[in-house]
Amino acid sequence: MEQRLYYLLHKIYMKGLKIAAKVLPISKPTLFIGKDSLKQLCHSVAIMGVDKVLVVTDKGIEQLGFAKRLTFEFERVGVQCVVYSNVIPDPTYHQVEAGLSLYQQNRCNGIVAIGGGSSIDCAKVIGARVTNNKSIKRLTGLLKVWKAPAPLFVLPTTAGTGSEVTVAAVVSDPVTHTKTPLVDPKLVPIAAALDPSLMLALPPAITAQTGMDALTHAIESYISGNATAETDRYALAAIKLINENLEKAVLFGQNTTARQNMALASYYAGLAFTKASLGYVHAIAHTLGAKYGTPHGLANAVVLPYVLEFSKEEASERLAELADAVGACDGKLSQEMKAQAFIDYVRDLQRKLSLPASFDNILNEHITDIAKQALLEAQWNYPVPRYMKQDECEQLIANVAGAH
Repeated sequence: MEQRLYYLLHKIYMKGLKIAAKVLPISKPTLFIGKDSLKQLCHSVAIMGVDKVLVVTDKGIEQLGFAKRLTFEFERVGVQCVVYSNVIPDPTYHQVEAGLSLYQQNRCNGIVAIGGGSSIDCAKVIGARVTNNKSIKRLTGLLKVWKAPAPLFVLPTTAGTGSEVTVAAVVSDPVTHTKTPLVDPKLVPIAAALDPSLMLALPPAITAQTGMDALTHAIESYISGNATAETDRYALAAIKLINENLEKAVLFGQNTTARQNMALASYYAGLAFTKASLGYVHAIAHTLGAKYGTPHGLANAVVLPYVLEFSKEEASERLAELADAVGACDGKLSQEMKAQAFIDYVRDLQRKLSLPASFDNILNEHITDIAKQALLEAQWNYPVPRYMKQDECEQLIANVAGAH
C-alpha cells in the first residue's frame, strides 16, 4: 500500500515537472557552427558591449594552445581576457570560488568557457555567484538562481555533455564529495560556438566516452515519461547523428565532418534532456563519479545497457523505435525483439569503441551505499519508465561490477 502511494505521488510530481518544462521559458543559446564559429562568437561578445572576460578552462586546453587562440581573437576585436585555467574534472566549490575572485579582482563583465562539461559547468556557477549573494549550497537545487548570471558564452571542446544548451550545472562538495546540481533556465549560455577544429585533438578514448555520454542523454530522454514530440525530434536526431558519426570520429579524429556532426548531436541531446530529463543511468554514473572519480561519459557507457535491460519490458515500444532509427534489426521483428536488438546494438557499439562492459574497482561493501545514493538522486528528479527498488539497484550495480 505504501509503495503504491509512493508511485502515485511520484507520477503526479513528474506530471507537474512535465507541465513546468512546457511553460517555463527556456531559451536556446545563439548557435555558431563550423570552422569560423570561434571568430563569430568573439565578434558577438564584442558587439554586446562585453569588453573584459574571464576565460574559464583547464590546463589541458591551455597546453593545446586553444586558450591562446581564443584570447588572440578577443584582443583582435577589442576584448580583454583574464585566463583562469585551474578547472579540474568534476570541479569543486574551490574552483568556483577561485574563479569568482579572479573575476571580481579584474572587474570582468563577462565569462567565456572553453573546454568540456567541467569547464562549462564551473563557468555557469561562477556566473551565478557573480550576481547572487548566496553560497553555492544555497544556489543548489531547482530555480534557486534568482538573478540572471554574468553574461556567459561557451565553446565546447568535447561532444558529449551538452552543457552549452542545458539549464543545469554540476559541481562537487569538497567535503562530502557529493555532486550538487544547480538547475535553472537562467544558466543557459547566451551563445555557443560548435567549432570542430577544437575537437580534432581529442584522443580516441575521450571521444568514445563523451560520445556515449551524448547517446545516453538522447536515449534516456526518449524513454522518459516526460518525453514530448519536441524532445523526441531532438533525441532521434542526436541518435541518428551518433550512429553515423561516432565510430568515424573515434577512428579518424581529423575527420572534421564527423567531429562537427558529433558536436551537433551533443547539442540536440542536450536540448532533449533539458525538457524530458534523464534516468537511472545518470543517477548511478554520478554516484560512481563521486565515489571513485569514474569519468562521467565512461560511467554512462558502462551502466547504460544494464539499465536498458532493467527497463526493457516497460520501455519496449520506445526501444523498438530506436532500433528502427539506427537500423539495428529487421523491421519485421516483434516489438520485444526489436527492443532487445537495440540493447544489443548499444553493447556492440561499446565493444567497437573499446569500452569496458563492467568495472572491476567497485567494492562489494560500497554497493549498498552507491545504490542508496543513486536512488536518492533519481527519486524526485527522473521520470523513469520503470521504478527501481533498493535490492534491484544493488543487483544491477553488482552486475556492473562484474559480481566479483
